[in-house]
Amino acid sequence: MNPLPLLDFRLQSPKSAVAKPPVLFLLHGYGSHEEDLFSFAPHMPDDFLIISLRAPLNLAFGGYAWYSIHFDADQDKWTDIEQAKAAQHILWHNIEHHLEQFGLKDQPINLLGFSQGAILSWALALSQPQKVDRVIALSGYINEDIFTYSSQTLDHLQCFCSHGTQDQTIPVGWAKKSLERVKEKQVNIAYFEYAAGHGVAPENFQDLLEWLNRS
Repeated sequence: MNPLPLLDFRLQSPKSAVAKPPVLFLLHGYGSHEEDLFSFAPHMPDDFLIISLRAPLNLAFGGYAWYSIHFDADQDKWTDIEQAKAAQHILWHNIEHHLEQFGLKDQPINLLGFSQGAILSWALALSQPQKVDRVIALSGYINEDIFTYSSQTLDHLQCFCSHGTQDQTIPVGWAKKSLERVKEKQVNIAYFEYAAGHGVAPENFQDLLEWLNRS
């Protein structure tokens, strides 16, 4: 069996001295890279240790993906389920590696993902909630085909979920429908919609920062 890879990453250390900083992992979307969401880092709370990971699959034009997305003859797109599951193992391997490097091995983490990164953030948190404090899911949805819900309680999870009402890549209806199931599991979700497409509008980012400072 091949060893799990250590992914390329960008790091921002806490701006304020703190013994056990909260750790925020950034998971970019399909076709992007670790620099994309890292642009958020300077605006995040000063005590955060921020690590932006690069997905393992190479795409054209310098982009990367966590797992493949395929299209059939009718141009319906579908997820490579096995790759999506493998991506979660790779992510936990990298997350645990970084936590150990900083002496934070047993500390719960925060996840911020966009699009495909948001889908994986949900999967990581809902399958192993004991390892996660907060989930920030931007323009994604919960894909129940790629993970199994934990039998442990989920009511401690704090989640910020946002979506553009004009999103043609991941329709807003997918996000809203997928949230119905986790709400039944007592997950704490703050949900926001914006008159935007598949992206993060300025007011979206401002609401996110306010939520982080409250939660």
